[in-house]
Amino acid sequence: MPFSKTASDALIQDANGGMPRLLEIMRRLRDPASGCPWDIEQTFDSIAPYTLEEAHEVADAIARRAYDELPSELGDLLFQAVFHAQMAQDAGLFGFDDVVRAICDKMVARHPHVFGDASRDKSAEQQTRDWEQIKAAERGAARVLDGVALGLPALTRAVKLQKRAARVGFDWPSTDEVLAKLIEEAAELVEARDSLTQAEVEEEFGDLMFVMANLARHLQIDPEAALRATNAKFSRRFGRIEDFLAEAGRSPSQSDLAEMDALWNRAKAEEKAAKAGKK
Repeated sequence: MPFSKTASDALIQDANGGMPRLLEIMRRLRDPASGCPWDIEQTFDSIAPYTLEEAHEVADAIARRAYDELPSELGDLLFQAVFHAQMAQDAGLFGFDDVVRAICDKMVARHPHVFGDASRDKSAEQQTRDWEQIKAAERGAARVLDGVALGLPALTRAVKLQKRAARVGFDWPSTDEVLAKLIEEAAELVEARDSLTQAEVEEEFGDLMFVMANLARHLQIDPEAALRATNAKFSRRFGRIEDFLAEAGRSPSQSDLAEMDALWNRAKAEEKAAKAGKK
């Protein structure tokens, strides 16, 4: 039941209002008569990219160990869940309570070793297998790859697809076969680049990336995390190139590849020396 305007204002201004405060803020933002025009016109489709963005920003704060930023980033992500629930309620589909009930029921059902009579005397690996078996039972007679979300980052989705296939035996036994396939796909990409259409080059590149994701899985590496770390390393080292050039009163556009490559190696050596000094 909606609050009166006075009660609503009081709750929204209450710093200790907790979840009811957030839900009321969202309700007011979407109010057709007095809400924010931008919030009112949003749809699931228009908000979904922001949801992904906020999830990535949470992951970024964690990767940078920026724990002082994490409450704000988690709040942004929570707001996305509230936003979707409010749009659903406006459309008569479901409400926030249904979202909470669904996740609570799911967690209880998937943790019989905590909330039921199942034994807790299992390894983390066995509990992971049990979790996947429970999920498979929930899916019923669905096909093996059903339910792997289309909206996931492509590398993450590739790994999840491969894990699903591996559970039914469709997998290489070791990294040796994956590395051999990687060499094969790289050769096919070179051939496509030299003689095929752009669409075919893109297809071969996708095949190569898919095998790279598979290699990451076999090496127990999160490819998204590994690539984020490499992106950060590239940004950091290129920043040092800019620093070195700035000391000489120049910018990268006033340099050339040979000089910047040498400065890159200088930045790399700096990092190695700094790491050695910490040991």
